[in-house]
Amino acid sequence: MMKFDEILEDYLGAFGLHQKRLYLLMCTPALFCALQLMSPVFTLDIPRHRCALPGVSNDTYAVQGPDHELLLNATIPWKTEKGVSVRDSCLIYKDDASGGQNRTTQECSAWVYDNSVFKNTVVTEFNMVCGTRGLLSLAESIQFAGLLFGSLVFGIISDLYGRKTSVLVAVVLHLGTGIGIALAPNYLVFVIIRFFNGAASITLFISPFVYVMEIVGPSKRTYAGVIIQFFWCFGIFLVGCLAYFIRDWHHLQLTITVPVAVLLGLYWAVPESPRWLLSVGREREAEKILRIAADVNGVTLPQKLFDKDTLDDGPKAKVTEMFTSRVLLFRSLIIFFNWFVVAVVFYGLVHNIGTLVGDIFLNFTIGNVMETASYVFVLLLLDRVGRKLLHCGSMFMGGIACICVIFPVTYGGQEHEWITVTLSMVGRFAISGAFAIVYVFAAELFPTVVRNSGIGVSSLSGRIGLIIAPYIAELEHGKILSPGPFL
Repeated sequence: MMKFDEILEDYLGAFGLHQKRLYLLMCTPALFCALQLMSPVFTLDIPRHRCALPGVSNDTYAVQGPDHELLLNATIPWKTEKGVSVRDSCLIYKDDASGGQNRTTQECSAWVYDNSVFKNTVVTEFNMVCGTRGLLSLAESIQFAGLLFGSLVFGIISDLYGRKTSVLVAVVLHLGTGIGIALAPNYLVFVIIRFFNGAASITLFISPFVYVMEIVGPSKRTYAGVIIQFFWCFGIFLVGCLAYFIRDWHHLQLTITVPVAVLLGLYWAVPESPRWLLSVGREREAEKILRIAADVNGVTLPQKLFDKDTLDDGPKAKVTEMFTSRVLLFRSLIIFFNWFVVAVVFYGLVHNIGTLVGDIFLNFTIGNVMETASYVFVLLLLDRVGRKLLHCGSMFMGGIACICVIFPVTYGGQEHEWITVTLSMVGRFAISGAFAIVYVFAAELFPTVVRNSGIGVSSLSGRIGLIIAPYIAELEHGKILSPGPFL
């Protein structure tokens, strides 16, 4: 009797018309995942700010006139950044008496923000600057902890109740928490809701990814695994466009959340994964779905499709089996480390865009172009060059680009900041390619008996990297474009 993959490959066609329809429908959630996970580039942007003038109710960041400027000079100290004098963002003189250079300063508890780029952000609403800036990193890490939680919990839901069910539950949770984020009355409620929103958001990518890989024949899975990344790319281009026109973070959050409701239509538009149905003994439902696919694809299936060996993928083993062999242990640790690194670097380069010189929307778009180009590059070369050379080359290119940032940042002036932007974009190109490759590479490197466990631990390593990444991004945050995070 045939294996399930043989049915897909030899009878239905590896990527027949029916599979293409389901593929397009189930890749759509990845777009909404991108909208939510990349929106913090804008909603959590830290605008320029300074201490508010005591007793001045109509104080603004922009200088209102000569009298306002005199009051600012008497109240806010100056400092030097990159050879340019600017008003301090976090300090204020203890009194307004003239004391020359010996006047003492103190941290303030109220700020005014530059609203020339954004009307408001989460940072300005909850005042996550200066002494409380750590709350921003904490908020990011909590959402990434939600990604870890979602990967584990929704993975169990997916295995117990089905891929389709997992996606639909995530859609409902994403919709509710996305709206809740926009309406959060305080920081505590905000981060709690973001935790569960992170869990739902990552599921909108992982569960559809598993689904599409299960309906495509083995010969087309490499392409299927990379092409879904382009739906992610469309989402990041879209969130940049929306953020450009919607400068209020509440409205932007609602705009990227409410359309998720259309995904509820997947309940009627797509069937459950036939491979999953077979794995839980629901053979009649699986066969019905496959025969519908055969009719759409214009092919004929054998009268008897399944037996007990159809889904037999060989023996299984516990995750601990990966550590019993020295060779497998060594390879596993390398794979785990690579997942950790690509997660940290990808996050760092994307969320560092707000600190780069120039327009945040233009920089974000250029970065998106580089990421999309990277996926095209990988798609064309993955089978020709090989996983190992392409992945190592991507990692090497990204590492060199990030290391080279130290020179224009440390030794250059404002006229050299374009070099930092360029190197950041090269790094984005390289690490995006590495991220796409590591999914495919890791799955092929692990032996069949520990493949599922190996991919699970690899993904866990990446999520741990994401939780740590916001704190790496905050290294030496007091210095503009500090090389610390890049290094």
